[in-house]
Amino acid sequence: MPSSTESKDSDHLQHRAKRLTTKLHDLAARHFDAELATPSVRFDLRGTSAGQVRVTDGGDCLIRYNARLLERHPWAFLSQTIPHETAHLVAFSLFGPQVPPHGREWRAIMVLFGATPERCHHYRVDGLQVRHLRRYDYRCACRIHQLTSIRHNRVRSGQLYRCRQCGQPLERSSA
Repeated sequence: MPSSTESKDSDHLQHRAKRLTTKLHDLAARHFDAELATPSVRFDLRGTSAGQVRVTDGGDCLIRYNARLLERHPWAFLSQTIPHETAHLVAFSLFGPQVPPHGREWRAIMVLFGATPERCHHYRVDGLQVRHLRRYDYRCACRIHQLTSIRHNRVRSGQLYRCRQCGQPLERSSA
């Protein structure tokens, strides 16, 4: 259980991360003279991912950060991960859902933010809880695919997945 000092430090870091997210968001809005979607910010991401952006069909935006990685690597997280995720949101708001995740638009926004446009973080992740999903074999006309238990359950509920290469629907392989 974290001590009250660790909890205060964590709260302080999260407050700084939220302020920086807002500052970068506002910088991009001024620079591009655009009204950008304002994100909600949460610190509930687990595992080895540092951050994640979600945009709903209704246009609501959410940036999720990994509080454990923020606590472990505060300087790098604030100088790299916060700009990284905010740049994703800005690129999506300006260029739409078809914008490549780490394409030239995203890279230009990272440069605007004064951050290095790197695709992945290099944080120490030992000891972090990682979710291991069971995989199921599915086949199409050209090969065998392995779907996680999440997608497998979606198929069982009626979701259809197709192979990106041959376009055929994926069907469960016999065990």
